[in-house]
Amino acid sequence: MRNIFNTECEIDFSKEVSIELLKNNNCLIEKIISTGQATNENEWLEEDKDEWVILMQGDSELEFFNGKKYKMKAGDYLLISSNTKHRVVSTSTNPPCIWLAIHIKSNK
Repeated sequence: MRNIFNTECEIDFSKEVSIELLKNNNCLIEKIISTGQATNENEWLEEDKDEWVILMQGDSELEFFNGKKYKMKAGDYLLISSNTKHRVVSTSTNPPCIWLAIHIKSNK
């Protein structure tokens, strides 16, 4: 058995850590640990799958290409539709951000 809040097994926190929890043809579930990382200012993330994320611990800010920004705290979640440009503006270091991300093949 594993615990979503356990970060002892992850060693190098100088970069964001992503741990695959489950993967099949239609779905990827991953735990992401962020410790102050952010997306480069002129870089945008864009997935080919819908991504449902919940911030389990910490604080973060996300920005979308359309100008919307979301300050997130533990327990906040949102759906990022496929092909939506977004970036991580900030993530807390103490406590580190623990995300649960579910990537789902889009029906579009």
